[in-house]
Amino acid sequence: MRKSALLLSVAAIAFAAPAFAQDAATPQQEAPSASQEAAPADAAADNSEQGDILITATRRSERLSDVPIAVSAVSQEALQNSGANDIRQLSQLAPSLLVSSTGSEANASARIRGIGTVGDNPGLESSVAVFIDGVYRSRTGSGLNDLGEVDRIEILRGPQGTLSGRNASAGTINIITKSPDMNKLGGYAEATYGNYNNVRVAGAVTGPITETLGFRIDGVYNRRDGFYYDVTNKTDYNNRNRYFVRGQLLFEPSSDLTVRLLADYTRRNEKCCGAVYVDLRQKVDPTPGVPGDYAISPNNPIVDIMKSMGAVFPSAGDPYNRRIANTPGRAYSNVTKDYGGSAQIDYNLGGASLTSITAYREYKSDGASDIDYGNLDIGYRPDDGNNYRRFRTFTQEVRLNGEALGGKLNWLVGGYYSREDLQVVDNLRFGSQFGAFAACRAVASINPSAALRDPTAAGCLSPIGIGAVNGALGAAAPIVIGALNRLSTLNNLGSTRDVYNQNSQNYAFFTHNIFKITDRLSITGGLRYTHERKNFDATFHNNNTVCAAQQAALAPYLTNAQLASTAAALLTLSCTGNSSSTLDGKTINDRLSEGEFTGTAVISYKPIDDLLVYGSYSRGYKAGGYNLDRSDLGLAYLPSTTASPNAAQLRFDPETVNAYEIGFKYKSRQFTLNVAGFRQEFSNFQLNTFNGTNYVVQNIGSCSKSLNGADRDASATTGACNSKVKYGVLSQGVEVEAGLYPARNVAVNLGYTFTDTKYQKNLVGSEAGEALDPALFLLSGQQLSNAPRHVVTASASWTPDIGDSGLSALFYVDGRLTSDYNTGSDLFVEKEQDGFFLVNARIGLRGKNKSWSIEAWAQNLFDTQYTQVAFNAPFQGAGSIGQVKAFGGVGNQVFSAFLAEPRTYGLTLRTRF
Repeated sequence: MRKSALLLSVAAIAFAAPAFAQDAATPQQEAPSASQEAAPADAAADNSEQGDILITATRRSERLSDVPIAVSAVSQEALQNSGANDIRQLSQLAPSLLVSSTGSEANASARIRGIGTVGDNPGLESSVAVFIDGVYRSRTGSGLNDLGEVDRIEILRGPQGTLSGRNASAGTINIITKSPDMNKLGGYAEATYGNYNNVRVAGAVTGPITETLGFRIDGVYNRRDGFYYDVTNKTDYNNRNRYFVRGQLLFEPSSDLTVRLLADYTRRNEKCCGAVYVDLRQKVDPTPGVPGDYAISPNNPIVDIMKSMGAVFPSAGDPYNRRIANTPGRAYSNVTKDYGGSAQIDYNLGGASLTSITAYREYKSDGASDIDYGNLDIGYRPDDGNNYRRFRTFTQEVRLNGEALGGKLNWLVGGYYSREDLQVVDNLRFGSQFGAFAACRAVASINPSAALRDPTAAGCLSPIGIGAVNGALGAAAPIVIGALNRLSTLNNLGSTRDVYNQNSQNYAFFTHNIFKITDRLSITGGLRYTHERKNFDATFHNNNTVCAAQQAALAPYLTNAQLASTAAALLTLSCTGNSSSTLDGKTINDRLSEGEFTGTAVISYKPIDDLLVYGSYSRGYKAGGYNLDRSDLGLAYLPSTTASPNAAQLRFDPETVNAYEIGFKYKSRQFTLNVAGFRQEFSNFQLNTFNGTNYVVQNIGSCSKSLNGADRDASATTGACNSKVKYGVLSQGVEVEAGLYPARNVAVNLGYTFTDTKYQKNLVGSEAGEALDPALFLLSGQQLSNAPRHVVTASASWTPDIGDSGLSALFYVDGRLTSDYNTGSDLFVEKEQDGFFLVNARIGLRGKNKSWSIEAWAQNLFDTQYTQVAFNAPFQGAGSIGQVKAFGGVGNQVFSAFLAEPRTYGLTLRTRF
């Protein structure tokens, strides 16, 4: 019933606006929205029909209605109306897109049609390529900056491997900013004040310098208090404190030559991101040996231990009170800098046109944090200069485009080169209370009785506990008690400076050609060859000597059945989490080289002028790389193992996709309709999972023969495939976008996406058929994380004139209805998000020719409460509901979550001159 009511609410929003219309004269859209954009004044004569806008999705200027691919276009005015300052809010206008941020707003993940890169791992490149003014941004987080004024944003759905290259296996976000005005001096200014003390000031100045040279300068300043409150440190988190500036020069010495120079700089200094506890329960198996059930224990020993050491849980029972408690004295504010410049040259050679785009960019984000997200000091990354990620990127693209065969063939050839130097410096350390906490956890694993534990004692054992250990282990008890005592001293130790360096060089050659068989029938063919080379090295420095002592003391007992589980627990707690001294001072290195062909083939037909029908095949590719985390170097932690750490253990393979699409586009003066059906098969799908200690990057494929459930067990060795390995992820569905313009100054846009994005069955961990990581036992046959099956979007705007005064009003509302989905890549039930409905609204008064405006607005109008990403709280327990149901035992893992923003509202003043 609730979902039906939400769906009816969206429909009401979408169709209410036309009821306000009083003038049914020739429809004109004054407030563009998703998939539609009003033409500029100088193009009105050529672009008068609604929804028929110019886009550059194929690296050519074409009308949206003539481009045979699934693409949405969002204008600057649509972004303003929805309150979007960066690409994250595009989700409100584009139903196939979902953008979320996790541990830092310096990083983000975008998903199109349910496919995207999950998690905060700098070694894993995005599945959705982001271009700003033709320049590729290697990580989606760069699009979370304030963008200044844009001309439009294009969202290309499905693999774009021909023109966008590698790392566009899910789609592309193409951002085109406003160019300088060569005709007159002008600009705009705006100021916003909102709740949470939000102050945002933005503006631009543009105009000619000479007859052939123009300029433009954009700037944005944005600050806001945070929406989490830290009850321990008496401060707020997730604040805004950023500024952005972009300068441009446009040189047009002749009608054949244009040179556009751009430079921009962004700086953010923000406390991000706080997380709340969402699940503190312990789950137990009520009927051992009978799978499929679980019960809730009245107490969770992990939580009890933390409380006995002074931990508080201010969000327990209500995570949306947005109250958190972080460790006093641990730095959490980080500086992110993103800057660079580019030069685009467009030259008409007569029979062809040449485009060259040269760019250099630098990006650096600090990473100090309280990684356990609680006031108990379990783990942290200090603000000592030894924790950051930095990218330095140079790119060069050259394209030559022309016509042949009397205009029947529109051809394009090009080349691309990029070089990126990535450095990740990490210093994850155990906190000042980790030793006592870990020792108490180990004692609880021996016996959960609280009477055995004394967190103030070395090794956490009470006198009763010491007696119990002596009684249970006899002569071996002193070894275990000594190990517990050593474990309790594991405080403020760990990585001092781990350095990961990755140099990536990529070159490609491509062609994209459109051949008009008749005036109504066309075929398109595109091909790209991409060569990728990565050089990797890492050096580790660590001052954790406790771990080595633990290993030496407990090594003889790893084969002793009586002590094996206890010894393994002690080693796990003390020797993981980037803290093993066995790697101290060691350097590892590796390199990979790969080449891939991608391409597209399209046939399109216009049976009438207003209707385009098309079918297409495309192949995409996402480069292989290295997991910049120690997770897969675990062999070095075990004293019984002689294997040395090897950089190849961190390598993951490239991802490819074969996609098929059919669709049609219809346009008229009062109605537009775009429909696409798609099927996408992903081989070697790159999945990133945080397991509570480390990041695990796993390629996903499926075995052509049954594994008899071995991909759903708790073993890392069973489930290998000795047959053919096929694609592991299938995404298929239908997308619908419609625009209605029933009267003058009225516009309604509707969108619906049904996406069935699922893992196949009989999953394996690579093309070679290795067994799936046991942490991913729930994936087989299930919907991917962050991939809702149903999304409905709607926006409506009405801009009536107010008499003959030249004034006009603005009434705008948009909504997004999302069905249930899971926010965790391991699909643990604790990370599920119920369906929700998100609404933005705006009303305003505007002067003649929009020379000024005053607007009141609200985002998340109904204060909808939902989670961006839920995750395993680091080091705080192990085992989920799913693991208890499948394998029995106890699940005492504590779960945390990054929440979405609450309702925000305010007032904006604008002027144009």
